[in-house]
Amino acid sequence: MSESNRIRVVIADDQELVRAGFAMVIGSQPDMDVVGQAGDGGHAVELAERLHPDVVLMDVRMPGMDGIEATRRIVDIDAHGPRVIILTTFDLDEYVMAAIDAGASGFLLKDTEPETLLASIRTVFQGNAIIAPSATKRLIEKMMRDGYAQNGTLPIGAPVEGPASAARRTAVSASVRSGFSAGSPAPANAPLAGGRMVDPSDPVSYTDPELELLTDREREVLVEIAHGLSNQEIADKLFISLPTVKTHVAHILSKIHARDRVQAVVFAYDNRLV
Repeated sequence: MSESNRIRVVIADDQELVRAGFAMVIGSQPDMDVVGQAGDGGHAVELAERLHPDVVLMDVRMPGMDGIEATRRIVDIDAHGPRVIILTTFDLDEYVMAAIDAGASGFLLKDTEPETLLASIRTVFQGNAIIAPSATKRLIEKMMRDGYAQNGTLPIGAPVEGPASAARRTAVSASVRSGFSAGSPAPANAPLAGGRMVDPSDPVSYTDPELELLTDREREVLVEIAHGLSNQEIADKLFISLPTVKTHVAHILSKIHARDRVQAVVFAYDNRLV
């Protein structure tokens, strides 16, 4: 395979041994090249700006600039710039959702199988997103525990979004509901899509207007996406063809203005579909 067709990867992790392990796995593939390695977020941003990689594997906890801030800065480089995969232990990481809000295309656990890591890099390179199936349940629990789905707010310490990451993160509209502050009740009789009204005593009565654009089948597919199912698994569960699932997914992303499946998952939880 010619060099121009290979997936260019930057690895950011403060542990040299971890970087070396990932580099060995990635470097063994004929369609991938490790073009740079960084030990902290600041260096990762510098490499992304200078080397223009396709994918950045990003640790979250690093000295100096952490992976969350680095992710935000990298996705702000260009609307079509590098895609970031967060690599985390998850049990110890309190900022995974903030990183996704900053524009990451997904996350994997650090103990993921090499084959899964490689497949995920290719998936993200193709413009899709990945969520580790084994972490989906824990992500749901964390979101509910932190009040994310109820308020649409980020965990404490979440970075302020730049213009490009904001464009990639449509679900952040939950933070400012038609001019209402995140977490504060809407005024009485505030209109919603479909002529429904906000109950001022119910702070979770709001749903994004885009939800009304989805058909019943598209909502079903969105729920399964939020559960972490692949397109093939959705097709098997709903007894429809794989091309039909792909069409539904494309329509969903377009209607809710989501860049990828990660944003679709956040949208589903913001609107309490799961």
